[in-house]
Amino acid sequence: MIIALKPGVSREDIIKLTSDLENLGVKVDSSQGASQIVLGLVGDTTVINDEALRANHLVERVIRVQEPYKRANRAFHPMDTVLEFKSGDKTAKVGGGSFAVIAGPCSVESREQLVSVAEAVKKSGAAFLRGGAFKPRTSPYSFQGMGCEGIDLLVEAKKATGLPIVTELMEISQLELFEDVDMIQVGARNMQNFNLLKELGRSKKPILLKRGMASTMTELLMAAEYVMAGGNSRIVLCERGIRGFDNFTRNILDLAIVPALKKKTHLPVIVDPSHATGLSWMVPAMSKAAIASGADGIIVEVHNDPEHALCDGEQSLTPEKFENLMGVLRKYAEIEGKTI
Repeated sequence: MIIALKPGVSREDIIKLTSDLENLGVKVDSSQGASQIVLGLVGDTTVINDEALRANHLVERVIRVQEPYKRANRAFHPMDTVLEFKSGDKTAKVGGGSFAVIAGPCSVESREQLVSVAEAVKKSGAAFLRGGAFKPRTSPYSFQGMGCEGIDLLVEAKKATGLPIVTELMEISQLELFEDVDMIQVGARNMQNFNLLKELGRSKKPILLKRGMASTMTELLMAAEYVMAGGNSRIVLCERGIRGFDNFTRNILDLAIVPALKKKTHLPVIVDPSHATGLSWMVPAMSKAAIASGADGIIVEVHNDPEHALCDGEQSLTPEKFENLMGVLRKYAEIEGKTI
């Protein structure tokens, strides 16, 4: 249920109304809109008397929300959520008119490799550095990442370049290792690991939540709801391709979900053209399409030597190709009224 209050309502009146509602057994979240305050009620709202609420002199309108996701719902939070990351004297943003570019290798392989790529993507204009320390792989014989050492190298690269770092968490026991990580990625395979999502809701760390390869839009938003129910609303949603019957590309990039999500939720939405296509030569076209679809950014794989990469070399751009891509994306972003 959503309660839109009349303009000019005092703080004391809001506190009193919130207290009265919570005494009925529901939780109340307050959101400041452009011109009014909106109260979102979560819980068993059948105990709420709609007519009595509408008669309240503080209330402008009452709306019952049908979707199962509440906190992630734009109706609860009309203003777009914008995430800010301070690094030194600079601030990187996701949302709010910024087109955030997250770039780096699929997996951390060595200090030399990571620092080289980090310096290159920063020079080209990336706002964040990505890199996998723990890698979920289909085959148990594939490279699984450097683990703790990979985290340490990412932190080194962060200190050297000033770029906020994004890396994937696979299980709750690893969480204490992510203290210096700026944004924790939840991969497609863990999107419905509900115990992990609950723990991340308590962590307060920004979360990059990737859509599962066979998940609906509602399931993605419900996964976000798990995190938000724990108190953490700093979430970025990521479309990374879904599974289809054609294996020409690694996955099928569902760009239609981007404007759909922007309509349904206030959370930022980015696109992963690397995992969606699995082919580096398709990444530029899909990155441009991501801007046109209304995405708030992309996450792209960049490797200094893709032919000898330990993971996903075929979908990784070289630093030179990434630099060319960034030049093109700035022009497309400008057309869409965004900045890189």
